[in-house]
Formats: sequence, structure tokens, C-alpha cells
Amino acid sequence: MQVRNHTRRDFLAAAACSLAGTALSYPPSMLGEDLPATDASPYETPYKFGKLVLSASTDPSAFDSRSVDGPFVFHANGRFYMTYMGYDSTGYQTGLASSENLVDWKKLGCILHRDPKSSITRYNVAMNWIVRENQLKSPGNLKKIHGRYLGAYHAYPSAGYEAGPAVIGLCWSKDLMHWELAEPVLRPNDPNATAWEQGGLYKPCLVEDGGTYYLFYNAKTHNLPKAEGGGWHEQTGVATSTDLKTWKRYAKNPILQNGPGNSSWDDRFASDPAVYRNGKQWAMFYYGFNFQGKARDLLALGKDPFHFTKVAKIIIDVGQHGSVDETFAHKPSLVYHQDSLYHFYCAVSGKWPHEVRGISVARSTPWT
Repeated sequence: MQVRNHTRRDFLAAAACSLAGTALSYPPSMLGEDLPATDASPYETPYKFGKLVLSASTDPSAFDSRSVDGPFVFHANGRFYMTYMGYDSTGYQTGLASSENLVDWKKLGCILHRDPKSSITRYNVAMNWIVRENQLKSPGNLKKIHGRYLGAYHAYPSAGYEAGPAVIGLCWSKDLMHWELAEPVLRPNDPNATAWEQGGLYKPCLVEDGGTYYLFYNAKTHNLPKAEGGGWHEQTGVATSTDLKTWKRYAKNPILQNGPGNSSWDDRFASDPAVYRNGKQWAMFYYGFNFQGKARDLLALGKDPFHFTKVAKIIIDVGQHGSVDETFAHKPSLVYHQDSLYHFYCAVSGKWPHEVRGISVARSTPWT
């Protein structure tokens, strides 16, 4: 199949449309014969809420009038909060919502606006992570770094949905509502950037552990030749820093690679990392996509932040026809509350350009 589109949404939509009405399933063996069995039970959230908990605004002039996307859920000041990406047909901006019970959310407004005077954020600015406590079984309390909250954003240079090669930068806040953006720390054209990331950078996940900052991120190659199906590959890598100024890409990036072609859930995209600690174990939730399936959340586990083994199980799968996530169930964010693990994700139904894109949630215990 040839894909001539140049944005991520078009790439996904073209593949989804080509498979309309096709029921597909993949046994664990199709993830790769050399994949060892790994226990996913501490990470599973099989009970879907079944509804959107955050939706696009009904105000056509709002920054999130077309869709909401990319949740990051955390705890601060006695409440739960969610940053999310709002899309208005021009590009992404970043919103904030709050909740007491993780189901009923109140939008608090746009906290990162595009800046027409900036070459970096002229059209887009999407904050995807704020440094938080690392343990999976926690409410995700934020950490303060040098007396302030520290976030990570990415920004695309062109108008449209994820258009152009994005960069990654850091941002700072004292109150969660007002943010100061620093210059990008990673660019796809950096001298030490290699082919897997030279097409552009995507979601950052910023983790502090033992005085070292780990900046996990996914990135894409340049467009593939038409003979190879067009589009691109997305994989996940990591860079480290001890001073937040000098960043060193891991020499063996990407640390999470695409699975075998045409036989795995992530042979085209292994994207949007969300990394946590579960005791001594590192857990990377991410989403996979291939041309024979849908975008769905997956899991990889490791003993350190550089080596991960994929779990042979879908963590959040797409839903049945007519459900809020019938098309895609992807882009994970997790918190723990009242003995339950909550897994937030971007739920997509319908077909582009008429798709409905919002935020839903699943958890480890049944809903009552």
C-alpha cells in the first residue's frame, strides 16, 4: 500500500481506512519468536470506563475545538490534574484540567499558547510530561526541581496536525498555570542525531532518578520510498543529563525498536513512551501501530532505563464497533488511586476527517 500523506494523522488514517470492516487478531507468537514470556499482571487495566472523560470543546473558537489528545495525569495540591493537547485545525496548544475522582474533569484553560513571534512555537506547543514521583503505584505527585515544576514539551514547525520535524524542550512553572519555555534541548538535525530520529521528534517523557534525568522520546525516520509503502517508522530512544543543560543521547538508540515487519503490533510505530518504576523494575508503556492493525497501548519491561523487553500482550486494545475507542486506543498515562491502577489514553472513533478524538480511561479493578 502506498501512503503519500505527510502527517502522522493522515498516515494512521490511511491505514485504518484500508482495513475498514476487517477483523484482525495477533497471537503473542507473532510479536517475535525470540520474545520471552513476561508477567504483565501488575500492569493490566482490563476494565474500561467506556466513555470519554475529556472531549473537544463545543466552542468553535476554543484552542481545543477539534480534538483533545495526549493525556498526562498527575497529583498536586491535593487534586488530580491532566495536561492535554488541544487541536484547533491550526496546531496543538496545551490545556489543563482537574479532578477529584479521576472521572469527572473540569477544564482550567490553555496553559501553553502558541507564539506567532517564535520560530519554535509559532504553530504548536505540546507539553507532554512534568517531572513526578516515579513509582507506578503512586498518585503521581509532582517533584519540584530547584523550587519549580519542570516540564517537557515538543513543538512542530508547521501549521496542521503534527506537521514538520518537531523539536523537544524544557519548561518551568511555579503554579502549573504559567510556564516559561526554554530553548529546545533535542533537535532532529543535531550533529549526533542518527537516521531513526532525523525525520522529527515526538512525545517526551522526563524522569529523574538518582540525580540523573532520563528524557525518553519517540521519533521518526524520513519518509520511506514508495516501494516500501511510504510513510515512516517511529521508534523510541533516550537521552540523559545531570544538569538539564547538556544532554547525551544513548549510544544504542533506539532502545525500543519496531517489531518484525508485517508480523507484530508495532512494526511501524513504537511510540509515545510513558516510563515508571515498579520496585526495581522499569516499565515503559507505549503504543504500537502497524498496517495490519490499529493503534493500541503496549508494554515493555526492563531492569534498567536502557534495556526493555516487550510484553507479549496488548494492554489497552481497540474497542468494538460503536465504542469510543473503536479506531485507536493509544498514548498512555498512568496513576494509582485507592488500590486501583488507572490507565488514561487517547480514544478515537470514526474515520478522519470526521473522527472523534478524546480521552478515556481503564483501570485494574471493576467500575462500580
